Amino acid sequence: MTLSELAFLFLKLGATAFGGPAAHIAMMEDEVVRRRRWLTHDEFLDLVGATNLIPGPNSTELAIHVGYRRAGWAGLLVAGACFIVPAMMIVLALAWAYVRFGRLPQAAGLLYGVKPVVIAVIVQALVGLARAAVKSRVLGVAGVAAVAATAAGVHELVVLFGVGLGAALVGWASGRRRGRPSPLCLVPLGSALTVTGAGAGAGAGAAAGTAFGLGPLFLFFLKVGSVLFGSGYVLLAFLRADLVTRWGWLTEGQLIDAVAVGQVTPGPLFTTATFIGYILGGLPGGLVATLGIFLPAFVFVAASGPLVPRLRRSPVAGAFLDGVNVASLALMAVVTWQLGRAALVDFSTVALALISGFVLIRFRVNSTWLVLGGAALGVLTRL
Repeated sequence: MTLSELAFLFLKLGATAFGGPAAHIAMMEDEVVRRRRWLTHDEFLDLVGATNLIPGPNSTELAIHVGYRRAGWAGLLVAGACFIVPAMMIVLALAWAYVRFGRLPQAAGLLYGVKPVVIAVIVQALVGLARAAVKSRVLGVAGVAAVAATAAGVHELVVLFGVGLGAALVGWASGRRRGRPSPLCLVPLGSALTVTGAGAGAGAGAAAGTAFGLGPLFLFFLKVGSVLFGSGYVLLAFLRADLVTRWGWLTEGQLIDAVAVGQVTPGPLFTTATFIGYILGGLPGGLVATLGIFLPAFVFVAASGPLVPRLRRSPVAGAFLDGVNVASLALMAVVTWQLGRAALVDFSTVALALISGFVLIRFRVNSTWLVLGGAALGVLTRL
């Protein structure tokens, strides 16, 4: 495999992957596991689990992990950059139009057709990944418990580490019964990531109480990218607390518009930062904000990527990773349910989702073409 193949795939995904992290992961699974067979289901699941244990945009970090696994350090940079750049360019164009005309273009029709297709793509990926992840009855029960806990509002990190540690304890006990000591190899991963995150967060604190500039803007988004776990609502809370309330750089309306742009464009949701940076500082501001929020993802994956195979080789650490993988799929399942309630709003959207699922399973059509077809149908219905 050449770097150009890697670049082409992630440029395509960055330009067409609508629907948020769950949809991005599903489309990557379709391309990387089913079509190109670059990774097995188990290898892909391990990378999904690893991305959930570090801060930052999960789907971007998964792209970076895949690039590293396939082509080393050069692949790490190429895959991550190519997944980010198309979305960044689209958002920069929208930000220019927003500054020029004072409002966002309407995208309701496009999303009306895209969302049902995305639901079908995610469900198909969940089924395939669950078959590989649920290796025992214990993991099956753990997955059901993770779904219940997530639906009840338990924080995702508590679910991930709780299920992972429970699975590790079961693995350790099994090893003891078989008379094999099982060393736990979780400390290197945690310590490496903690040091990296703490350093970035400490540097960003210098931005507090200063006037607007490209330096403070970069440091703020570096902090956000270094410490943010959770959904887009958590990102909204971070942005509002500093950019609106503390510093007054943005109005409430501008912040809502920025988050909306991240939701309706393909690629990483963190390109909200690109939009905000352009509003505040033009093209240099957009580029600086994008670099700041995504740079930690490359650092965290560079630190954790080489450790994932070592974790898998340890019986107890491997059991921990198995638990995290099951919990990660549980989070995806709950998010898919929530997205489905918002996307499947009438007979047409339900029919589109069912037809998309049938076409995916029966004819193995590339999910990218289905998403583009859904977008075209959605636009046509609103004409």
